[in-house]
Amino acid sequence: MFREFNGLPLHVLVIHAVVVLVPLLALFAIAYGLLPRWRHRLDWAVAALAVITPAVAWVATESGEELEGILRAKGYPPDRLQQISEHAEYGDTLFWFSLGLGAAALLLVLSASRFARARNLPRWLPIVLTVAVAVLAGFALVYVYLTGDSGAKMVWDGIV
Repeated sequence: MFREFNGLPLHVLVIHAVVVLVPLLALFAIAYGLLPRWRHRLDWAVAALAVITPAVAWVATESGEELEGILRAKGYPPDRLQQISEHAEYGDTLFWFSLGLGAAALLLVLSASRFARARNLPRWLPIVLTVAVAVLAGFALVYVYLTGDSGAKMVWDGIV
């Protein structure tokens, strides 16, 4: 299921979506928390990104594990397999941070919506969730960089 798409390893296609979606979710969710006047314009985008981004990150992780299995079966050198393992660890961590960011962003949207105001939720809840979103966004962005950098170096070092 996660092996390939149109003859290409699925992982090399999906990672591009992760590199775009995680920063978009981070930016939009932080803007949503800090700029109340923009909330009505960002709510659906933040909610959609909060659901889609972790799902795409999960597909990238699963397809990466599938690709790693293929490379092991083909007898890739141990030093390259070690690099792949380190890259996979970054990717796993990125998935968990994207999941946390998505959950916090979704809770932020729900807590700041008209529905939440009707329920009389504490006024401090969106502030706490905005801080959580900012912290999780920071970690997610760091791991997007670390994961992408380690993967790119494996593929492109010595080629260009």
